[in-house]
Amino acid sequence: MKKELTEGKMLPILIAFSVPFLISCFLQTFYGLADLFITGQFNGASTITAVAVGSQVMHMLTVVIVGLSMGGTIAIGRAVGAKDSQGAAKSVGNTATIFLVFSVLASVLLIFLADGIIRLIATPPEAAAETRQYIIICFAGIPFITAYNVISSIFRGFGDTKTPMYFVLVAGIVNIVLDYILIGPLGMGASGAALATVASQVLSVLMAFVVLKKTDTGISVSKKDFAIDRTVFSAILRVGIPIAVQEGFIQISFLVITAIANTRGVTIAASVGIVEKLICFFFLVPSAMLSSVSAIAAQNAGAGKDRRATQVLVYGIVICVCFGAVIFTICQFFAEPIVRLFVKNDEGVVHYGGQYLRSYTIDCMLACIHFCFSGYFCAYNKAFYSFIHNVLSVILVRIPGTYLAVILWPATLYPMGLAAPAGSLLSNIICIAFLIHLWRTRKNKVLLTTDPD
Repeated sequence: MKKELTEGKMLPILIAFSVPFLISCFLQTFYGLADLFITGQFNGASTITAVAVGSQVMHMLTVVIVGLSMGGTIAIGRAVGAKDSQGAAKSVGNTATIFLVFSVLASVLLIFLADGIIRLIATPPEAAAETRQYIIICFAGIPFITAYNVISSIFRGFGDTKTPMYFVLVAGIVNIVLDYILIGPLGMGASGAALATVASQVLSVLMAFVVLKKTDTGISVSKKDFAIDRTVFSAILRVGIPIAVQEGFIQISFLVITAIANTRGVTIAASVGIVEKLICFFFLVPSAMLSSVSAIAAQNAGAGKDRRATQVLVYGIVICVCFGAVIFTICQFFAEPIVRLFVKNDEGVVHYGGQYLRSYTIDCMLACIHFCFSGYFCAYNKAFYSFIHNVLSVILVRIPGTYLAVILWPATLYPMGLAAPAGSLLSNIICIAFLIHLWRTRKNKVLLTTDPD
């Protein structure tokens, strides 16, 4: 399973690593969209809103878990790059221990806070009951969400993105089949969508665990490796916590935006909910590239090959910007037909959703740049850089921009969609400044270590 990412031409390595990961992300998001699509075929705006809002809460939680697990990926990747088998084994064991405790605590706490979360995001009264049903069921499944992402992070740390892809493929098929049964003939609405999602996650975890146990990684993990090691523990959290907090903060900003939209009624809430799901889908490529850049750069950084690590950053940015330009162009011409796929007989939702989608997709060309930078910074244990630029973007631009757009242009959602790309523009400027600082710092260290005096 372990794959060497420190030798060979970088572009083919990046493509070979990122494509299976991208497919995995696509499948995960696809069956999330399937929840919304199938719900829209059998239910009205209130149930659509419940699934859209509930799944957004769960998406927030999932990206936080993925952010935390990136600490494990980087720790394993750097150990593999440095040919440190013992360090890799400890990283695997400590990652598992950390997330076992986290998942149980998070599940209990969030179930207890479910009603407060629903009130906090100003869920429309018509959708509140079903939203509660959806998130309670999903919160109970947090240990399985966590377990899948931890096992996947271990595979990625060893350079393998293909294996997790197969788990998601099977789970996605099961999810869609269960969606049709539970939401359609059984008429379970939002609860059916949640049950289908959790059931598919349970299946993916069982498959992943069995395969991981039987796969020869080249690393021997023993019982003692699961005991917390201070050095490894701090290395995992030094990357994982800033990324998790950053992702959580970004998702909170999305929930704030959702809350602002929810105050304008169920039609606007449904429009924004649909577009947010679409944006999550469009951002699969930059998200996959972030993880790919971080994993590949981590192995190369561990091996002392900084030039190759920078090379993967440049390739990642070029690929993502080109993809974003294609998405932006398509959405300028087909925004309403795309939104209409998720709602029947409600032209108000289609109208406002089309406005929001057209402006928001500008971000597909801008956000991908700072996504790749974030992956690169994580590989060098500079996750705090990523945290800073994202937090400043949210506080200074995204939330205030959304609020002002709603106040100044209440008849349209187009200006509201511009807040996200404006925030990404600020992030990109900050990232370039951080990159220059990192290069200068690294250059000075080299000069100091080679100075004969």
